[in-house]
Amino acid sequence: MNRIVCVMVTGVGGGGIGQQIIKALRLANTNYEIIGTDITPLSKGLMEVDYPYIIPKASENNYIACLIALIKKHNVKVLFPGSEPELKIISKERKAFNDIGVFLPLNPPKVIDICLNKFYTNSFLRENGFYYPHTVVISSINDLEKIDFYPVVLKPNTGGSGSTNVFIVQNSDELILLSKYILTIYPSFIAQEYIGTTDNEFTVGILISMDGELINSIAVKRMIMSGLSNKIKVKNRTKNKKLGKYLAVSTGITQGEIGRFSEITRQCENIALKMGCRSTVNIQCRFVDGKVYVFEINPRFSGTTSFRAMVGYNEPDILIKKYISGEKIEKHFDYGSGIIMRGLEEKLIDNIIIGNSTDLI
Repeated sequence: MNRIVCVMVTGVGGGGIGQQIIKALRLANTNYEIIGTDITPLSKGLMEVDYPYIIPKASENNYIACLIALIKKHNVKVLFPGSEPELKIISKERKAFNDIGVFLPLNPPKVIDICLNKFYTNSFLRENGFYYPHTVVISSINDLEKIDFYPVVLKPNTGGSGSTNVFIVQNSDELILLSKYILTIYPSFIAQEYIGTTDNEFTVGILISMDGELINSIAVKRMIMSGLSNKIKVKNRTKNKKLGKYLAVSTGITQGEIGRFSEITRQCENIALKMGCRSTVNIQCRFVDGKVYVFEINPRFSGTTSFRAMVGYNEPDILIKKYISGEKIEKHFDYGSGIIMRGLEEKLIDNIIIGNSTDLI
C-alpha cells in the first residue's frame, strides 16, 4: 500500500484522544504516514507514530510556530489536535494553518466555546427545546440555596476530563461539605441533577461534513459499573428508586455495546445539527422514557474513536478520504456492531529517537 497523505496528531500520550486517532488511522486501509507530538518523551503514543516529536505546551508562545515548522518539513496535509488545550489554541489560530493549506477537521469556534463550558451547553439545550438535567452554577456557598433536587452531581464547569473532581451528593450536608472543598480548587462549578440509571448511559458520535451536512452517527451503550470504567459508585439513599440501587459516574474510559441505536442517535443528530457542528462531535447522555438527556457535549474526536473504527466507522479516515482524496462518502453508510471491552497494555520505552520541534524554528 502506498502512503497517500501525511497526517499530524498532537497530544499522543496518556491514552487520550490523540492515541485514539492514531489507532483509528492504523486500522484504515490507507497506510498513513503519521507525525506524532507530545510535551514529554515519556509518551506511549510517540512509539506508535512514524515521526515522533517533542513540542512546547499549548500555552507557550512558540507552540504554533513549532507546529507550522513540522508541517512544512513533512508536508503535512491534515492536523488533528489530540488534547483540549491544543484544540483551543489551534482553533484560535486556524487561519495560520489554512494559509499553508492544512486541513483542520474542527468545529466552528462558537461550537467549541459552547461545548467546553458545561453551563453554556446546558443553556443551549434549554433554549432550543432539548432535554437536559437541571443545572445550577455554584460560585459561592450562598448559591447552594438554589439546589432543591437530589441526588446531584458536582463537577467542574470547564475541563474535568476523566471525571476529575466529580462527586455525587444525596443530601444538603454532603452538598455543603463537598461544595466548600470544590470552591477551594475552582472559582465556580456546576451542580447537575442526577438522572436515569447506570444501564442507560450512552456516548454518541455525530459525523458532519464541513458544509454542515449530516454524514452518520454511532453510539456506545456504556458499561459504567465495571472496574475500569467506574469512577464513583454509591448506594442510592434517596427516595427515588427509579434511579436504581446504585448511583454511578464513569471514569471516562468507555467500554460497552456499540451500534446504531437509532432512537438515541436520531435525537443526538438533531442536537448537533442545530448547534452548527462540523467534523465530529461527541454527546454524553442518558436515555430516559424515550428521551435523550444530555449532560455533556465534546466538540472533538472521542475516547471511543478506535472503537468506532473497529466496526467500520472510522471518522479520521472518512474525513481525510472526503476532503483530501476527494472520495464520495455515502450518507448513513453501513457499519458493524458488537461489544468492545478495554484493558491495559504495557510498552518498554527503549532507544526511541525523538525529534525536537524547537530545533526547526
